[in-house]
Amino acid sequence: MPKIVDREQYRKQLLTESFELFAEIGYGKITMRQLAQKLRISTGTLYHYFPSKEAIFLQLVEELAQRDISNFLIQAESVPPDIRSRVGAILEFTQENRDYFAKQLTIWMDYYQQQAGEEDVSKESLSRNSITIFEQLDRETIAAINNYLQVDNYTICEFISTFINGLLLCQLYQPNFKSWDAQAEMLVEAVVLMSNK
Repeated sequence: MPKIVDREQYRKQLLTESFELFAEIGYGKITMRQLAQKLRISTGTLYHYFPSKEAIFLQLVEELAQRDISNFLIQAESVPPDIRSRVGAILEFTQENRDYFAKQLTIWMDYYQQQAGEEDVSKESLSRNSITIFEQLDRETIAAINNYLQVDNYTICEFISTFINGLLLCQLYQPNFKSWDAQAEMLVEAVVLMSNK
């Protein structure tokens, strides 16, 4: 009897494993053939699920964004509704997963640099294709923060997202970065003041 495969679940599994490979080898350095070898599948099977390396990446970005938001909301569902507790929960979730988020950020930057560095890619096509996914990811993240915090000022949610990305960059470029907690406390205080809550 032939083995029954849940195609959507298998596609998600390939995406998850691809994330680790992009992080280990780099988006710009790995080829579809190498991805297939490392995933222990044929190149034809990989192309059956994804028409290109970029398609894998773009689907991965969407998948991870949805998963990250969902995981956060599950973890933070019992947090009191006050702004201080809720911003603290966002920072705590980010800190608990900061190696993973820093790895994500590294892959995103590698992808962007690879796309921007290709001679045959015009700025117009770059902005239409790859930048659009980052803008969409940013909008979804900020909307999720806004929905969770229930603040009237959307700019506050943009500020939180930007600040967290900055903290993650500090972790990447400063291996001995030790002031995460102090920076997080300052962000909470700033948001409380800005929101007047």
